[in-house]
Amino acid sequence: YTGNGSTDGTFVYTGFKPAFFLVKRSDSTTSWTLLDNKRDPFNVTTERLFPNEDVAGSVGTNANTDFLSNGVKIRVNHNNFNTSGGSYIYMAFAENPLVGTNNIPATAR
Repeated sequence: YTGNGSTDGTFVYTGFKPAFFLVKRSDSTTSWTLLDNKRDPFNVTTERLFPNEDVAGSVGTNANTDFLSNGVKIRVNHNNFNTSGGSYIYMAFAENPLVGTNNIPATAR
């Protein structure tokens, strides 16, 4: 996705409610940043981890993000998430993956 530099930031459509969102700016040197719904189960999420660094996770408004039913809404202007014109790559995993066209939750192990 491309950042817009606004506190009413970019919406990233995933087609599902994410449980896990990993993002990295691809046109600049920034850390990988991970958000999830286990450590921070309510919107706005503020807890984050940096999987490629030897530092503890952090809590703060630099990670303001909403996990919505069909994607992620960035709510911060920050280099790791939403710099104006910044290019970002991400990976997201669904909270409740669905199988087929009948919207039946995947429950197999």
